[in-house]
Order: sequence, then structure tokens, then C-alpha cells
Amino acid sequence: MYNNDTITGPSFSIKNRIGRLIWGWVYVFLFRYSPKPCHEWRSFLLRCFGADVGKGVHIYPGVKIWAPWNVEFAEECGVASGAVIYSQGKISIGRRAVISQGAHLVTGTHDYNQPGFPLVTKPITIGDFVWIAADAFIHPGIVIGNGCVIGARSVVTRNMPAWMVCAGHPCEPIKERRDFTKKVDDQKIKK
Repeated sequence: MYNNDTITGPSFSIKNRIGRLIWGWVYVFLFRYSPKPCHEWRSFLLRCFGADVGKGVHIYPGVKIWAPWNVEFAEECGVASGAVIYSQGKISIGRRAVISQGAHLVTGTHDYNQPGFPLVTKPITIGDFVWIAADAFIHPGIVIGNGCVIGARSVVTRNMPAWMVCAGHPCEPIKERRDFTKKVDDQKIKK
């Protein structure tokens, strides 16, 4: 990080802060109020700011993205309006993953054991075919396995396994989910 004492100075460089300032203007005037069906337009804007955006991505206009250059959106994933992508560190969202309204993906925290409360960032990885339901909170450093479902309003404080339905505060695996990826891949081949 740029500064280890967040009390006396900023956690990020001037280049980062200027980039976020420019992104903020673009977000307000070109992204936030764009028509809902204009997914390609929003993908274009995100790419202009360094995001890795796959084909067929559906990012809705009310998504709040802190730093697009720290986000990877794999093909055909979707992020609903009201979701918060607090990308102080890297966030990867997998193929055909869905992030529902009000979900928070947060990569930053502070080391409260140090006098300057330095910022600590840890990447978040969301696997393929994952569904993060409404108002779920994903802590820094979490890996959500492929096909996992995170229930509404869950708080994820540790990694979640693949092809499981998980929920709660703290989030825990509840039951298995059927792995349908072979069927989806076969359908794509037929097209």
C-alpha cells in the first residue's frame, strides 16, 4: 500500500486517487444513468478504465464499482443494480456467475492492531456458475467455489466449497447443489 498510517495520510497514491476521480465522473455522467439494456456500453466504459470484461457480460447501471482496473468479469456473468464492488484489491467474477442486488464484495479492511490502522487488501475470487444472493457480504480474501450459492443476507467470512448452497451469519454450507456444467457446455457445442 501507499501509506501505512491512514490517520495521517491517504492509503492510495495520487495516480490512484486521480483515476478514481475521473472514473467517478464517468460513472455519474455515462454509466449510472445509461439505459438498462446498454450492457455493451457499460462494458466498454469499464474496459476503458482497465477492467477485464468478457463477452456477454451484464453489468447493470446501478452497480457501484470502486476501481474498475481491479475487476475481472468472465463471460456471461451478471451484476445487478445496487451491488457494491469495493475493489480496493482484485476481484474476479467467474463465468455465468450472478451477483444480486445489494451484495457487497469488499477487498479492503484495516489492521486494527497497528497504530495507523493501515489498509490491508485481499483478493476475492468468485467461481463459475456462482450465485451471490441479495444483500450478501463477502469479506476480503474469500474464494467462492464453482457453482456455490450464497444465500440472501449471508456474511461470508471464510472460503465456501464448490457446488454447495451456503447461508447464514456466519455463512456455512447447508446442502449440495447439482453440478450442471457438463449439460451447459454440451448445449454450447450444439449451437
